Amino acid sequence: MNDDFMKMSIETVGTENVVQEADVVSKLSKDYYWYSPILDKKLNNKKADYVIVPDSEETLKAALQLAVNEKIPVTIRGAGTGNYGQAVPMTGGVVVDLTKLNQIKEIGEGFARVQAGMRIRDLEKNVHITDQELTIYPSTFVKATIGGFVSGGSGGIGSVTWGNLWDGNVLEAKVLTMEETVQEKVVTGEELLTYIHSYGTTGIITEVTIPIKPKTRWVQEVISFAHFHEAFEFSKIIAESPRWKKRLVSIVEAPIPTFFRPLKKMMQNHEEHLILIEIAEEDHGQIVEQALNWNGKSIHTIGAEDYRKGIGISDFTWNHTTLWALKADKKWTYLQNFFSLEKGLAQMEQIKERFGDEILFHVEWLKDRGKLIPAGLPLIKYESKERLYEIIDFFNEIGASVNDPHTYLLGAGGWNLQLEAITKKKRENDPFDLLNQEKLPAYDAVKGI
Repeated sequence: MNDDFMKMSIETVGTENVVQEADVVSKLSKDYYWYSPILDKKLNNKKADYVIVPDSEETLKAALQLAVNEKIPVTIRGAGTGNYGQAVPMTGGVVVDLTKLNQIKEIGEGFARVQAGMRIRDLEKNVHITDQELTIYPSTFVKATIGGFVSGGSGGIGSVTWGNLWDGNVLEAKVLTMEETVQEKVVTGEELLTYIHSYGTTGIITEVTIPIKPKTRWVQEVISFAHFHEAFEFSKIIAESPRWKKRLVSIVEAPIPTFFRPLKKMMQNHEEHLILIEIAEEDHGQIVEQALNWNGKSIHTIGAEDYRKGIGISDFTWNHTTLWALKADKKWTYLQNFFSLEKGLAQMEQIKERFGDEILFHVEWLKDRGKLIPAGLPLIKYESKERLYEIIDFFNEIGASVNDPHTYLLGAGGWNLQLEAITKKKRENDPFDLLNQEKLPAYDAVKGI
């Protein structure tokens, strides 16, 4: 640690904005990378030398300018709810925590403009006052910040209807660069794609504008099935049909539901496969009625009047499913993959034939670039790195393409990102390569650079 830099930081941004306690610095250097046993080993000892928590955009700019002047690496952090080490400083330096930049700038008809450090749950509460709601958000929305979601996330609840972040769910962003003199940019349109899910490697998002929609009265429903294929096929009907307005369509294979301790008492046995749904109140009755045709039965309903009161259905979906599994048994980990819309069940049968209950299926229906996809977040009983990548190779061989969540390298996990454009933007905005070092593949490894 450079005592001179600490002194300069305090002089520049004030003692109240600098974290000096070693245990807090260590805590703010971590995220939820430990979902992966591989990342847990690689990242567990990484930590910042300094942490700055700016209380204004002016303080943030001053801190970044100091880092540029002194050539100190900078890693931006929201609430640290990412799973791939997005907020972990690989080379020390300074972590900049943006959670104090949490103000609403404007909520209008169809849009909300807020500072990056605002927690998504708080944003939703304020949007609801205007009788509107968010399009998409992560299952971690109680803690997650909007800037962290845009920079490190992809999709979540709402994606079955509204797609991922790059599908029009970010309208505008204010970004600070790490050029010799820190600059502010307003980014819209296609240029946003070089900042969305780029781990803060191309610039520091300080403010985002997102679309919002008229508020819907959502009913949460859990439907039980004796056979997984019936659960999958009925969930596909819900996801595909334009008749029903939905926010969430999730499937979990038995015995995953037994990991959900608050829901266990509602299940009659441990062999039940579940669909977890958020459906518009006016469509709820039809869904429950149609489920009977697929041998499904309603086992738990949360009415629209109780939405957001206590634990909700979405608390068992997306990567919260993995969290519940880890609470039950630390040997579980997960993958991210895309099954085929037409051959998804056949792919799962091939996987089961090869690996059995070493893999338990969890599927989230979402749209990506306009295409409906059964996106897998399967649980994997971890034995070794070699076995895990044997599983990944098999998924890829049969066309159930994996986005590897066991790497901290942006793009190496398989996401269809514009890595060439992101790399060029980083060179433009961060010429000294100070932002979130070592998260991008080497420049020369990116095609076309």
